[in-house]
Amino acid sequence: MTYAIIETGGKQLRVEPGRFYDIELLHIEAEEKVTIDAVLLVQHDGEVTIGQPLVTGATVEGTVMRHFRDRKVLVYKMKPKKKTRKKRGHRQEVTRLMIDSINLNGTVFTAPVGASAETEEAEATPVEATVVE
Repeated sequence: MTYAIIETGGKQLRVEPGRFYDIELLHIEAEEKVTIDAVLLVQHDGEVTIGQPLVTGATVEGTVMRHFRDRKVLVYKMKPKKKTRKKRGHRQEVTRLMIDSINLNGTVFTAPVGASAETEEAEATPVEATVVE
């Protein structure tokens, strides 16, 4: 299992290849590639590389899937006994980012392709039962 901890939009996020994540808005068009250099930690098969503060030679590559607005957050302010009430809403702009690969000093770690295909084949193959009399 390979994962990395990256920093984007002022937040730290644990990412894995082959999965998508909703992050702060990136001003990049949909279906374009993006490379994130702010990698704080990389873990691959029990081998952990920790940066001080960033891991040198580590990048995370991804594809912007789409941009959208997140769920509405309601902000309700009230002062008791004063008849003062304010109700405001806010929707944050979000980018959905698909992580393609994690690169560490020239080594590229991607999502395992055969793992999902093997499980689909196992589900599609009928299991024959033998009856013992």
